[in-house]
Amino acid sequence: MSYFELLSSLELGLIYGITALGICLTFRIIDFPDLTCDGSFVLGAAVAAVLLKLGYNPIFALCIAALAGGIAGLGTGVLHVYFKMTNLLAGILMAFMLYSINLKVMQGIPNIALLNTETMFTWGNPFFSLCAVAAIVWAAISFILSTDFGLALRSIGQNKRLAVNCGVQISFMTILALILSNALIAFSGALFCQHQGFADVSQGVGTIIIGLAAVMIGEKLLPSRSIWYSMFACILGSIVYRILVAAALHSEWLGLQTQDLNLITGGMVVAVMLMPTLGVRKQNA
Repeated sequence: MSYFELLSSLELGLIYGITALGICLTFRIIDFPDLTCDGSFVLGAAVAAVLLKLGYNPIFALCIAALAGGIAGLGTGVLHVYFKMTNLLAGILMAFMLYSINLKVMQGIPNIALLNTETMFTWGNPFFSLCAVAAIVWAAISFILSTDFGLALRSIGQNKRLAVNCGVQISFMTILALILSNALIAFSGALFCQHQGFADVSQGVGTIIIGLAAVMIGEKLLPSRSIWYSMFACILGSIVYRILVAAALHSEWLGLQTQDLNLITGGMVVAVMLMPTLGVRKQNA
């Protein structure tokens, strides 16, 4: 693996680390298996691509993409809370509808190239820019989850009955968490769009698996009760995951090719999930 391939893996790891933060908010913090992310990731990329092609500022495009993702999360929350759909069904249905919405945002074009279009990465070094963005997002999310509002969110995932007894409005807080989660994922999609120079209606496929893999790898590498370390572990897990995938795809003796990416991803997730079981077996042996 060359230096440039390693650098590209690090950059993609930082981008998907923000996605992992969003997925961690729902799957880990409030215990809500939200499957909207495959659609909201593309929504962020589509909104950013269209705005950039119209000549808008790249930072403005990122902010509007995050807002669009938050609206998608709001839709999932409304379906779950007010229409009484299960969390899985609400996420699946919203992701399903987002496919058509994303196509409409992209004006019926399945792929938008950003050739000769100014992005935030044309201003300076992409790696340092992504490090700065990831650090700001990590610090902001960690701070929010350390406040009383964040403690209320975390209480939902730990014990809903206790949260209700403490006066936490479960429905309202769940919707807010979904808005924040999908805003982060759409923001990550917009970053990915600007970094790669295109937006594609199908580029969100597998986002949930990549994000979960990053979260679980991070938890194994950096186990901690501190919310600051837990959020940093998501980004670290994403970086390690990207490096492992790149290393595997460049190991000629394994005979793996680019089309084996999903197989590698699934294998990593299975391996990480089996680690606790294997550890218990060794202790009992």
